[in-house]
Amino acid sequence: MGKRLFLLFFLFGSWNSIPQNTIPATDKASSASELEVFVLPKPTFFAKDWRFNRNRFIWSSVGIGSAWGGSMIGLNQVWYSQINKSAWNTFDDSKNWLQMDKVGHFYAAYKINALATELYEWSGVKSKNAVWYGVGLSLGFQTTLELLDAHTEEWGWSWGDVAGNVLGSAGYLTQKLIWNEQRIIPKFSYTPTEFAEIRPSVLGGTFAESLLKDYNGQTYWLSVSPGAFFKNSKIPKWACISIGYSAHEKLVGSEAFYQDPITGLENNEQREFLFSLDIDFSRIPVKRPWVRAILKKLNYLKIPFPALMLRDGKLMARPFYF
Repeated sequence: MGKRLFLLFFLFGSWNSIPQNTIPATDKASSASELEVFVLPKPTFFAKDWRFNRNRFIWSSVGIGSAWGGSMIGLNQVWYSQINKSAWNTFDDSKNWLQMDKVGHFYAAYKINALATELYEWSGVKSKNAVWYGVGLSLGFQTTLELLDAHTEEWGWSWGDVAGNVLGSAGYLTQKLIWNEQRIIPKFSYTPTEFAEIRPSVLGGTFAESLLKDYNGQTYWLSVSPGAFFKNSKIPKWACISIGYSAHEKLVGSEAFYQDPITGLENNEQREFLFSLDIDFSRIPVKRPWVRAILKKLNYLKIPFPALMLRDGKLMARPFYF
């Protein structure tokens, strides 16, 4: 999953601001000379175009294609060039890493779908069409990675990965079709752990490597806006409750137990479930499109807040969790 997080962070951002809803109108005058026409203003750069913008569409498509192709070439040189190749094969890793990598696939697929959809909406493509473009690009991008895995001796085609990809993309699509907004948002947080120092070759020897590889430090969240579900709710729509999932003392993907050969300390895998508060920055009431666009990008990450954690049947409180 590390390479997918790396590629997601590498991919370009997109803009998703509310366009100006201006509608042409006329008065009731019977004379053509008395006819008044309200001209729709040209949208600012950060605002969606209210009509199909050919130039934006072309540049968006070129940008997506370049990011897709360039990232695959780079990943093949940096990651796969050092791995022994093989004929197409499958690999059942559905029980590995406490399924943290599968949750990561869900997160990445959702975010790629959101990026592509918002970019095409910015280009003036109708939302119901843009979201299907996003689905195709998200699944296509993830499937390309899976095909690269399928031709290596170390890994293989993983149906568990494919399931995570489909569910993540479907999560965005379903909310878009039903509510035309995202009320349940996947987010990510990370804190360095001591476990990476025990197996740096697997969990990362640097901060950047551990960010991508150490599942003990990663937490995936689903942030829900209660106010968005109730029409007359007094709860601000930007206020969220957040459910998180992580791993603890997980040092080997396929084994629950690991003993440090140097210290002799034993590590036994444990699942962590968390409850916290969060902010949906896309719902912060700001007027300027460029500010709104910047704020929305903060929704990739879970904001640090106090949290309740359930680990190995024990409930504990964290005054500050990220």
